[in-house]
Amino acid sequence: MEHAEYVYTTGMDESAVERHLRDADHCVLSLADGGDAYAVPVSCHWDGERVLLRLSEHGDESKFDYLDATESACVVFYGADGDDSWSVLLRGDLVERETPDEATLNEWFGPFRVFDEAVEDVSFRVFALEPEAVTGRETT
Repeated sequence: MEHAEYVYTTGMDESAVERHLRDADHCVLSLADGGDAYAVPVSCHWDGERVLLRLSEHGDESKFDYLDATESACVVFYGADGDDSWSVLLRGDLVERETPDEATLNEWFGPFRVFDEAVEDVSFRVFALEPEAVTGRETT
């Protein structure tokens, strides 16, 4: 890499990982079905032990097909500002949780982004990922 620009990264300590997870409100959920991958940005909430993911249902349910086929999911949190960057990857099983009332959903998650669907046609399902593996990296 004689002419390629680069920055060094190091592993994060547990408190830095916890801070990034606590501050995050969005992440990328990565699923797989055999050799086919599927990744989608989702709203999230870290409760100190697990990440809770709010997934919407509104007609196109391909994410739930991939979710059913996925043996171990990966959730990616990241941020970058110039040469400064960080990422946290969590790997584990997804378990559906009882969907809380709307007040709790609003407390845990930011506003839902509505695309081409009618609001009354959207419902939510909440899943938890208890990390079996955690990797945190940041620039030095």
